[in-house]
Amino acid sequence: MRSSSGPISAPLPLPDERPRLAHLATIRWGLLASALALTAIGLATVHSAAAELGTDFFSRQLVWVGVGLVAMVVAFSFSYHTLLGFSLPLYVLSLVALALVLVLGYEAGGAQGWFRLGSIGVQPSEFAKLITALYLARYLAAPSTRLLPLRQIFTAVALVALPMLLIVFEPDLGGAAMFVPMAAGMLLVAGVRLRILLTTLFAGLLAAALIWSLGMKPYQRQRVLTFLAPGTDPLGAGYQVRQSKIAVGSGELTGKGYGQGSQSQLRFLPARHTDFILSVLAEEWGFLGVGAVLLLYFSYLVNLAAVAMRAQDRAGILLVVGLGATFAFHVLYNSAMVIGLVPVTGIPLPFLSYGGSFTLLNFVGLGLILGVDYRRFANR
Repeated sequence: MRSSSGPISAPLPLPDERPRLAHLATIRWGLLASALALTAIGLATVHSAAAELGTDFFSRQLVWVGVGLVAMVVAFSFSYHTLLGFSLPLYVLSLVALALVLVLGYEAGGAQGWFRLGSIGVQPSEFAKLITALYLARYLAAPSTRLLPLRQIFTAVALVALPMLLIVFEPDLGGAAMFVPMAAGMLLVAGVRLRILLTTLFAGLLAAALIWSLGMKPYQRQRVLTFLAPGTDPLGAGYQVRQSKIAVGSGELTGKGYGQGSQSQLRFLPARHTDFILSVLAEEWGFLGVGAVLLLYFSYLVNLAAVAMRAQDRAGILLVVGLGATFAFHVLYNSAMVIGLVPVTGIPLPFLSYGGSFTLLNFVGLGLILGVDYRRFANR
């Protein structure tokens, strides 16, 4: 067996995974119910937001949801221990895909991060999140000590930094940033000393300064500057935030009604079926509608936390925490973005925003989490 401080740990022992069908009744089905409710709201909002566009995004999203539900069932059917056993080759393949997309991919939204498969665009960075969470869960589950050794912490950070760096080169800073909460959540649960966290924070600030100076393109710096002073460029980089704020504010308490939002129907609001879909929902259904959606997200995360707390082993806990932290940060950042609290980046809203790769990621992650909950009875 390799040392736990190395980048590759030995395959985890596979338990006798034969939980009874009766155990299905004990799964946190509230997790699935919240996801399906959010998906239904997302489909309705995509239909409204894309009504005036030339492409039928609603039908496309409906297909992706169908494919995602099938992928969720498949992910649930496979033991997560089996997937953890294949996580290293999957991790390597994800790095290869991220490198190839820089050469063979096509550009959309200012980033060369998609492969074209006929009329379908595939974004490898989305799948890299899931695969990195799998491999990191396997790696961090190996030690039996309460606190992680320093070498293992640095190795774990390096494992996350590799896909992040490739995604930064696309450039997609928002997509790369989504790996940070995943790594932070998993490391905290695995066991990290406070001084290590402070050192990591300092290193992160230093890295941010280097990225600002060397890694960011002019339009990306402009987005950050516009966030700090949005009134300086109301028709340029600040246009999206300005229109989003108008949409959110005009919805007031109960909204203007389904399909009646002027910002979306008159095409003032950019990316209204993807990154700014929450603005459309706020304009049409108001504060009450947004509140209902946020309650569904809260329900999803509460059920996810319950799954993590009763998982049968360290690997299951870490996997659920990693996927949950990424999910939560997507919701937090996108919600803050549409009201101008953080810079605009391509961060979609889980189960609501249009997007094939992201929709598949959400459903596969949900299937894995439900699988962790189902298999907590193994060997008991």
